[in-house]
Amino acid sequence: MNILRNNFNKTTRYLSTLNETIITRQDYPLNKCREILQNKTIGVLGYGPQGRGQALNLRDNGFNVSLGLRNGPSYDKALKDDWLPGENLFSVEESVEKSDIVKYLLSDAGQISFWPRIYPLLNSNKTLYFSHGFGVVYSDLTNIIPPDMDVILVAPKGSGLTVRNKFLEGKGINSSYAIHNNYSGNANEICKALAFGIGSGYLFETTFEKEVYSDLVGERCVLMGMIHGAFNAQYNVLRRRGHTPTEAYNETVEEALESLFPLVSSRGMDWMFSNCSTTAQRGALDWSRKFEEVLEPIIDSCYENVKNGKEAERVISSNSDLNYRDVLDEELREINESELWRTAKEMRKLRV
Repeated sequence: MNILRNNFNKTTRYLSTLNETIITRQDYPLNKCREILQNKTIGVLGYGPQGRGQALNLRDNGFNVSLGLRNGPSYDKALKDDWLPGENLFSVEESVEKSDIVKYLLSDAGQISFWPRIYPLLNSNKTLYFSHGFGVVYSDLTNIIPPDMDVILVAPKGSGLTVRNKFLEGKGINSSYAIHNNYSGNANEICKALAFGIGSGYLFETTFEKEVYSDLVGERCVLMGMIHGAFNAQYNVLRRRGHTPTEAYNETVEEALESLFPLVSSRGMDWMFSNCSTTAQRGALDWSRKFEEVLEPIIDSCYENVKNGKEAERVISSNSDLNYRDVLDEELREINESELWRTAKEMRKLRV
């Protein structure tokens, strides 16, 4: 990692091999972020995992932050977290009116349904902030088209729970950032100050479109969908071939999560390979190529469906069904009650 001294200060990193600039929290220490955002009220709409994590981190870092919530479980959770009605806890509309920066962190479905209510309250003096570009990128489906104002994005590369937990551990989670509209001329600085205000460790630049495409593909493939399918497939084969649930689970999930994946995270795939048996090395190298050949066209097909809006249509359509929550709960129940994940519950109890 080289430092591009001519154009950046000594903490900004320029990865010459990747032709990419990485911005670190040393570039934007909290005192600088507070200076950029001085006298600005940050209104966080939504208190799901991302909204809660970002709001609490901002509050703990000394920023002027309030919540805009509907009555219900999220509102009750906010009360337990010591947010005070009428002081820093308001309705969604009240929060928008009172805020200089509106962090639109409702779910994608929630953003669609609330947009007609907040749109009239937005103006050129405010900044509209997203952590996912879904609503803006698929505006032909969502009707989310911001007026003339600063429109920015900070997308932590992890769940809101991780954002909060990393902050409490004194660490940070990497985030991407993007500027959709720099109406005031200050959107870039505001965006970065907010990114480090929520506890980001480092930033890399993207666009709203690229953030959405990579995020949706990642969730459907390696991060969630593909790995769940791979776990199921291998577990099912081992069980069908006569292996016990404990053995099938350990060789499929436990060893991956507790032994090998942490090695990949800390030192890289090559290091993990080099620290396994020669039998494992040879087999993994040979079969990884077979899987790559099969999976790359599938992932490419997924990317195309994300880009052309088919996946967005599927999400919006399913979320709009009146029985969506019941269907989702049933799908999750099937996972929870499957033999694989019932075995996992018992094996986790034995971890030492």
